[in-house]
Amino acid sequence: MTTKTGNVEPERIRRLTRNDIPSDGTYVLYWMQAAQREHHNPALEYAVQRANDLQQPLLVGFGLMEDYPDANLRHYRFMLQGLADARRALAERGIKLVVRRGSPDGVALELGQEASLIVTDRGYTRIQRRWRKRVAEEATSPVFQVETNLIVPVEMASDKREYAARTIRRKLREHYRKFLNALIPTEVRKQSLPLHVTGMAIDQPDDVCARLKLDRSVEPVDRFTGGQREAQRVFRNFLGDRLAGYGPNRNQPQTDDVSFMSMYLHFGQISPVWLALQLEERRDHRESRDTYGEELLVRRELAHNFTHFESDYDRYPALPDWAKATLREHQNDRREYTYTRRELENASTHDPYWNAAMKEMRHTGYMHNYMRMYWGKKILEWTNTPEYAYEVALELNNKYFIDGRDPNSYAGVAWIFGLHDRPWVERPIFGKVRYMNASGLERKCDPKAYVRKVNRLLTD
Repeated sequence: MTTKTGNVEPERIRRLTRNDIPSDGTYVLYWMQAAQREHHNPALEYAVQRANDLQQPLLVGFGLMEDYPDANLRHYRFMLQGLADARRALAERGIKLVVRRGSPDGVALELGQEASLIVTDRGYTRIQRRWRKRVAEEATSPVFQVETNLIVPVEMASDKREYAARTIRRKLREHYRKFLNALIPTEVRKQSLPLHVTGMAIDQPDDVCARLKLDRSVEPVDRFTGGQREAQRVFRNFLGDRLAGYGPNRNQPQTDDVSFMSMYLHFGQISPVWLALQLEERRDHRESRDTYGEELLVRRELAHNFTHFESDYDRYPALPDWAKATLREHQNDRREYTYTRRELENASTHDPYWNAAMKEMRHTGYMHNYMRMYWGKKILEWTNTPEYAYEVALELNNKYFIDGRDPNSYAGVAWIFGLHDRPWVERPIFGKVRYMNASGLERKCDPKAYVRKVNRLLTD
């Protein structure tokens, strides 16, 4: 049974500094970075509780850097839509969100000068860990980190890099019930809206984007809008209209029986715990519920395990030894087709199914997951070396997908080359790495209908 509670599970909380005694500040700071939401946010609720204990207001701060690695206008617009939504939701609770331009760690230290203590959410990528390390080392007040974007905290699920879903599934299922709790908002006893702490106006995301020095090589998309309210609306529509088809159609890219949650999860605009709780409330469509739960808990948290325990998570050497060995043995195999990076990016191949996938990615910032697998396998097949294929796949993934630059993206690209998989029948070019081809698509789904669907998206 689900527990409704305002308490944050202690396993989510970690003190990053030696000192845990609050300093003589005027407010508690929640440095919001990875969890860009007000709703069902354990870091926020823990910060509210600490502020209430100290009889101080809670200030929320966000650092907006203009040169986040591999990020462009498409990503910033979606993120800023979400931040504008978060600011409105926080204001309704009497909490002020201050967004300042600058490196997130620098903004956190700047706002933290007047803070009694600092609470932050958790990130798993290299740059996110570096920010938190610096803040913990230089802040004059205690710093607490709260896991906000996983169901089971990563170290509780495992103390090592796991090599497949089968090796982590049992560990996750052993613990996840403990963390599947509905988080009731804590009453804010002292509002921070009157605080004279200044920041950027972000109510008009397009205007903010126009003022920032951003990579504008990729246009924003209109098909998806950022923010927790939009994420909740989209997911409720999924439960009401498309859940029945998710189980049988999850590998049918000509359909839209998917949740579209990956981009919202990427920016922390929706809680995976909340998604799981909403799913549990349904008593119908057992196959679809079980399949979605496997993706949300096991597959997603396996990707975070990989990013957390593997320092080279975004590099070719992180692949399993067997995969690197078999690809090396076949790297000089004859390739019927080879394409340059530009030809791939421009969807200029002989394969209409692959071209449609690339066009969906470029036009919408999204691609059906089954086509993501096919898309990546063909890059491996059509480029000169597996190392170069890895580089191209990751670059295009991060450039065009709204949910790029994410643990799931890094694990997903590496899966193309054998990560979290097993050796298969040996073939040219692929060796023992899993193979996909157009005839396989035609047997398992309707790729011609998928091409038609993408063509309709291009004209909308």
